[in-house]
Amino acid sequence: MPASPRVLVLGVNGRLGRVLTRRLKQAGQLVASLGRNDLDLAIPQAIPVALEPWDFDWIINAAGTTDVDACEREPKLAMLINATSTQALAEVCAARGARLIQVSTDYVFSGSERHLLAETDVAEPINVYGSTKRAGELAALEVNPANIVARVSWLFGGEKASFPDRVVTSALAGEPVRAVNDKWACPTYAEDLVDWLLWLVQDRTHQGLIHLCNEGPATWLEYGQATLDLAAELGLPLETTQVEGHSMIGFDRFLATRPVYTPLDTQLFARLSGITPRPWREALRDYLKVRFLPVSH
Repeated sequence: MPASPRVLVLGVNGRLGRVLTRRLKQAGQLVASLGRNDLDLAIPQAIPVALEPWDFDWIINAAGTTDVDACEREPKLAMLINATSTQALAEVCAARGARLIQVSTDYVFSGSERHLLAETDVAEPINVYGSTKRAGELAALEVNPANIVARVSWLFGGEKASFPDRVVTSALAGEPVRAVNDKWACPTYAEDLVDWLLWLVQDRTHQGLIHLCNEGPATWLEYGQATLDLAAELGLPLETTQVEGHSMIGFDRFLATRPVYTPLDTQLFARLSGITPRPWREALRDYLKVRFLPVSH
């Protein structure tokens, strides 16, 4: 029986990187988990030297710049971090006989189609963030078609506050909760995502694009209202129980154009793995229990 693959994680301080680090440590598969101080993706030429001390079978790149509006302000920096560095990582992996899992995004799509988006659908990003992530996808697969590009969306959970945390915290304090009502995607629980990524690492057979998210499209409004409804069911003393909806149109906090409809189709992963991603509401309920309910002894 082959040894468990050795994995190096990039983005230790991010939501996904933290969960990956914890879970790979538990499985005895973690080689190292590196952050920006160890390896700065804004300096692609430094990547080979930074990775030289480590032996690994896989790199999971959970790092990158994900601030959509910041990418719009600094497109050259975004391209360095999200694309040029991805190519450098893929080249190091190829030289070592290792493989790369590049974590990507639903923002590579235009959002103009009203159906679940499969890996075969055309990627046509409409903002700088999506364009740089798409360039990173292409670079990873051009260097080695055996690499994996895992597209994810609306990640929550882990050790960092995310959208549900902010919703519940505001509601506990009696503050108004507002959310966009005309943008759709699929919320994804970080713990579930790590399960799926580790399956891909262990299986070792899949190559290329793969969509990974929990089941079911939602607007931010539906996602936020479900968070409050589930929190109420769990007995949290909410002062606010309804989310107010608003449109993306004319929302002055947004600099970059956002794709409207980007729920991902996960049928390919389900066929490969035999694992059907569970509905996001079920995953969200589990997260809220872990995050907000006291541990009973």
